Amino acid sequence: HCNFEFDLCEWKQDENDDFDWHLRTSSTRKLGTGPATDHTLQDPSGHYIFIKNSFFQLPGQKSRISSPVLSRKNKNCKVREGVVVGGTKNLISIIFYYHMYGAHVGSLIIYQRTTLKHEKVLLNLTGNQGNFWQRKALTLSGDGNEDFQVVLEGIAGEGPKDGIALDDLTFSRDC
Repeated sequence: HCNFEFDLCEWKQDENDDFDWHLRTSSTRKLGTGPATDHTLQDPSGHYIFIKNSFFQLPGQKSRISSPVLSRKNKNCKVREGVVVGGTKNLISIIFYYHMYGAHVGSLIIYQRTTLKHEKVLLNLTGNQGNFWQRKALTLSGDGNEDFQVVLEGIAGEGPKDGIALDDLTFSRDC
């Protein structure tokens, strides 16, 4: 679980992207950019990660950050399709909260990347999603026994005040 209150929790900025995700609070935001509070504390002093369109990024430029490697060798981290526990399927997932607001906000793409660098798109959101935190749960696929990471990619849009914020990323207990 990472609420970004102290650091990036072992999530790493990709070196081959155009710019970085930044740890920030709403109390340091400029008027009209980003959420009024973080999701964790519901307070302007709470932290989240954020990218914003600016004059320094061109529309279409990318910012990527990757989770720690999740091991398929851990017997508790195997996707067991069809196994029902407590009335629900026991699947590995990532749950997170996002805030994408503005007329010209870019895109948020979430990938599952294997250690051999094969990437599978899990989510692709583009444009204004509303001026509030929204919850999303994604199922991670169980392709073989290869270790993997989750990659969060933000793509700059055209509006200099618009941005994408993420908070409270949690992997299911099985991992």
